[in-house]
Amino acid sequence: MKNIKCIIFDCDGVLVDSEIIGNQILLSMAKEFGLEMSIEDAIKKFNGRSLKDSFQQIEKLTNKRLPDNFESEYRKQTFEAFKTELKPIKGVKNFIDSLSISYCVASSGPIEKINLNLTITGLIEKFENKIFSSYQINSWKPEPEIFLFASREMGFTTNECIVIEDSKAGVISAKKGGFKVYGFANESNETELKDEGAIIFYSFEELANLLNLEN
Repeated sequence: MKNIKCIIFDCDGVLVDSEIIGNQILLSMAKEFGLEMSIEDAIKKFNGRSLKDSFQQIEKLTNKRLPDNFESEYRKQTFEAFKTELKPIKGVKNFIDSLSISYCVASSGPIEKINLNLTITGLIEKFENKIFSSYQINSWKPEPEIFLFASREMGFTTNECIVIEDSKAGVISAKKGGFKVYGFANESNETELKDEGAIIFYSFEELANLLNLEN
């Protein structure tokens, strides 16, 4: 990892295990408007994208307009669920503690949500002054600006950074920006992450070994 000076982490699904919780709530709420979708398909379709984009997708699929309070109700329900159910991704704390280079988090979510998720999971102290949100720049994945913004703010070039992602939109975003991307994979997303050009890993222990091989 001799040329790598900074790791840019996505948040949901990479640092915190929030994807299933959030998508289950989204599907439950959207079902009232006629959406029938498996949790696996929801994760593939919505992960890594802005809420606005996800809601627009639901409206297209159901041919119904979602009510104005849909977002606030979704955030309220996920906030309550996260307080009791949210956990850090297995192995991520040890991985971060082992790093001798800079790192940060770049997410499509609002700053408040990122702070909440990292606080609940005990990761917030590791990311003080190293949190970047699409809402700061009004640009969302799969556009590349969030990762370019994070690398600039951290003081590094694209070639000096790697991105850790778990969604198709996130990998596309990072690749568009010229970053080398490592995809946190499972059996439901491994093919699409690989197809978009990510280097696949299945645990943070495996990622540590992959990166050590580059020394």
